[in-house]
Amino acid sequence: DGLKDGHGKPITYDRAYYVGEQDYYISKNEDGEYLSYETPGEDFADFLTAAATLTPSHVVFNGAVGALTGDKAMKANVGETVLIIHAQANRDTRPHLIGGHGDHVWGSGSFADAPQSGLETWFIAGGSAGAAIYTFRQPGLYAY
Repeated sequence: DGLKDGHGKPITYDRAYYVGEQDYYISKNEDGEYLSYETPGEDFADFLTAAATLTPSHVVFNGAVGALTGDKAMKANVGETVLIIHAQANRDTRPHLIGGHGDHVWGSGSFADAPQSGLETWFIAGGSAGAAIYTFRQPGLYAY
């Protein structure tokens, strides 16, 4: 039936972006340098030790450093409405659209719920997903 605002009116968008947030747990040697391994799975014991701290060595978006910058940046034209889906976060996360606000925000990941509106920052619980829709009203750089 499509997305609805808080009053049951349909919401449309011109483009959608997916942001996956991943935590990595890479062990270091006694000199503080990250370890590398010859084959996948060889790091399993070291990974378990690092992951047990619940403190990731790296947090990245869409699988790599810089995956959403430069020529890979999420882009929109003035007047376009964009849906941003944010998922895969292992820990609580707080997406923030600098220069704009989520016109409609589903922080719980349930599109069946009425969205919140006008949020510059929204909360997504670890292990959950969320989404926001924003219409770009003027040119500029809107960091996510």
